[in-house]
Amino acid sequence: MPTASAAVLTALIAWALLLLVWMEVLRSRLVLAGTVAANAFAPDNAGLSPFMQRLARAQANCIEGLPIFGGLLVVALVTERAGLTDPLAPWLLGARLAQSLIHLASTSVVAVNLRFLAFAVQLVIALCWAWMLLAI
Repeated sequence: MPTASAAVLTALIAWALLLLVWMEVLRSRLVLAGTVAANAFAPDNAGLSPFMQRLARAQANCIEGLPIFGGLLVVALVTERAGLTDPLAPWLLGARLAQSLIHLASTSVVAVNLRFLAFAVQLVIALCWAWMLLAI
């Protein structure tokens, strides 16, 4: 049975992939409808709906965080110290999902503050993991 760390690493990758596929499906619909030319998309979806712009940022946030959060999980797994990361791994995933879902839902002040809180949880977990992995 895979460790919690392996399962969460896979879930983080799958979540980033799901957001990417969702964005590309929506972009493809715009191209097929003749609303946007295939070569007219900006990486941040500028010029498209606010939701499409939030989707682009949420997906980019996942990719930006993957080398840090995923990298620490990989270190724990390849050094056979997943016992250090397993207890907080589901919390990290929950915070990542919350951050993304809040980002998709709104950019109100309350939403931005909640999104930052979810990101701060991820940072604290990553700092704990880095400390533990370096200490052993």
